[in-house]
Amino acid sequence: MPMIEIYTSPLCGYCHAAKRMLNDKGVRFSEVDVAADPAKRQEMMGRANGRHTVPQIFIDDSHIGGYDDLAALDRSGKLDPLLAAE
Repeated sequence: MPMIEIYTSPLCGYCHAAKRMLNDKGVRFSEVDVAADPAKRQEMMGRANGRHTVPQIFIDDSHIGGYDDLAALDRSGKLDPLLAAE
């Protein structure tokens, strides 16, 4: 199973939607709260090519993007293969 990381903040509706989608698909992920640790927001921005909004989602160190990007991958049928990759 791939390593999934999601940078979030507590009051972000898109973050909750992304986590719900991943939970519904039965995959485990690690969550990094950027509101609690400003250094983590800087880390996220570095990994996400300067993007500063949350969520920012990574699958096996590949930057997926935010919730809209995740949902687009799901609609196109490309998300499940990424989540099932060994």
